[in-house]
Amino acid sequence: MERFTMSLEDDLANEFDEYIGKKAYSNRSEAMRDLIRNALEKERVEKSASGHCIAALSYVYNHHESELASKVTSTHHNHHDLTLSTMHVHLDHDNCLETAILQGHIGEVQEFANSIKAVRGVRHGNLYIVAVDETTVSHSPEGKKHSHAKPRT
Repeated sequence: MERFTMSLEDDLANEFDEYIGKKAYSNRSEAMRDLIRNALEKERVEKSASGHCIAALSYVYNHHESELASKVTSTHHNHHDLTLSTMHVHLDHDNCLETAILQGHIGEVQEFANSIKAVRGVRHGNLYIVAVDETTVSHSPEGKKHSHAKPRT
């Protein structure tokens, strides 16, 4: 592991220490590692729309709104190749939270997420993307192959 020293103005250091406390980091180093990973991941995703990713798309919608649930379901079916799993939670009598775990080309995942978030009545949509390297491997004696998605950071 490589070490480096960093100098911060007192106000910035104090604000960073407050951030560390709020996020329950045990030390500054771990907080810095996460901030660096997040910055690098954001850059990686922005630069490589053709690369692969794993993503979580979460959104809230009112299931009473006319045809909304049907539109969301149809959009998912039209992109079934991207969806690994979905979870549906009833928040109250009207609102539902859905989270979809997606895998595919970054650009296609982003387009799909945008199409869901753009459906009238969908609220609080958020997409979290992790760029991955995909490999096909076999661990079984029969030689059955499957894919691994390894995060790049």
